[in-house]
Amino acid sequence: MTSADTLTATVRIAAPPTAVFPYLTDPALLAQWFGDATGTVPEPGGVFALDIDGGGSSRGQFVTIDPPKRVVFTWGIPGSAVLQPGSTTVEIVLTPDGPDTIVELTHRDLPPTQLASHQSGWARLLDRLAHTATP
Repeated sequence: MTSADTLTATVRIAAPPTAVFPYLTDPALLAQWFGDATGTVPEPGGVFALDIDGGGSSRGQFVTIDPPKRVVFTWGIPGSAVLQPGSTTVEIVLTPDGPDTIVELTHRDLPPTQLASHQSGWARLLDRLAHTATP
């Protein structure tokens, strides 16, 4: 789903939120589904730095880390005039659903030209998260 500057993507993972949450903050676990997280400092105000598998980089800052429920970080692309580092916000909410977790990602403040590529990118990455975080 998208709006003028916001997209959402969801996935169900066959694991509880306590098992899924570390994949959103631990650099070694981020690397298993997202990309190289060297330099990432998972604490409010800490650096969010990813070199995404398949190409591209993102830089920003962690805003909120609320285990095992929610992570918020800023997002942008180094060297981009359209999507500068830290210029958009990503919120990931984990909701228990029986033995599973519903992961809902909301990406706000995206330029309209970036919505389609980010929608497909997040869908692909959340699918990888689901496969990686499922025991």
